Amino acid sequence: MTFNGTWKIDRNDNYEKFMEQMGINMVKRKLASHDNLKITIEQTGDKFQVKESSNFRTIDINFTLGVTFDYSLADGTELTGSWTMEGDMLKGLFNRKDNGKLLTTTRIIQGDELIQSYNYEGVDAKRIFKRS
Repeated sequence: MTFNGTWKIDRNDNYEKFMEQMGINMVKRKLASHDNLKITIEQTGDKFQVKESSNFRTIDINFTLGVTFDYSLADGTELTGSWTMEGDMLKGLFNRKDNGKLLTTTRIIQGDELIQSYNYEGVDAKRIFKRS
């Protein structure tokens, strides 16, 4: 599948502003901007195995498209939601457990890049990954 592979962070776009809108403190925002995140994705049908490795943690996430699951961001923010496929795009709709507000995340392959986009309360950001 298109998403299969190992992806290493290359650059961020408006990520600092997005994290600020999420309520992440300045120290954690500075650290997160240089986390050296690497994502390994394996897709089998509608099931995904994702391994996220960064300077701060390594976590395995297993999910099935359309099935709700819980997830914790690196800063400890707790979310619940699910991923769906819209054409060639993975779309995740997650609600924060602390305030119920919606975080939308998408993943799409453009050329040799995996672009992970975020929207939270009107603030958009992107993290762009290259195959490693």
